[in-house]
Amino acid sequence: MFLEYILIFIARICDVSLATVRMILVVKGKRYPAAAIGFIEASIYITALSRIMKNINDPWKIVAYGLGFACGTLLGSFIEEKLALGHVALEVIPNPGTQDELLKAMRTMGFGVTVLTGEGMTGEKMVMLVSADRKTLPTLMSLIEEFSPGCFVTVLETKSVKGGVSPYRRMTK
Repeated sequence: MFLEYILIFIARICDVSLATVRMILVVKGKRYPAAAIGFIEASIYITALSRIMKNINDPWKIVAYGLGFACGTLLGSFIEEKLALGHVALEVIPNPGTQDELLKAMRTMGFGVTVLTGEGMTGEKMVMLVSADRKTLPTLMSLIEEFSPGCFVTVLETKSVKGGVSPYRRMTK
């Protein structure tokens, strides 16, 4: 009987984790891998659900099902974070006096940076636009913090990128 609870728990962890990854792939436009994962996910889900339906009055099965769902959500978000699929776009407004050093550092690291002039509350500001692979985001954020601590940074998810300069593209060629 205990094995049944463990099976339900593990099945839910697996199918919910797969569901998280599948949804990310759909959003990123990767339909075929998402469909393959969806097939596996649905098969596992039906298996877990059928185990519960055999004895719906067993509260421990419902607990195992719910705990598996919760743990699967946590594991799925951890997997998504480690996969770091896709791209991000950053808008950086560096602190006064740090712009040139930050710009040079980002370009030296291979990041393509477009510089615009904007106007803020206190006058003219430099605005840096940077597109990066999500895997390089921690490195880029550390670089920004090192050269312009506490500056204003907006990070936006980007569905796709075409052209331009980015370190991950140069490394794969």
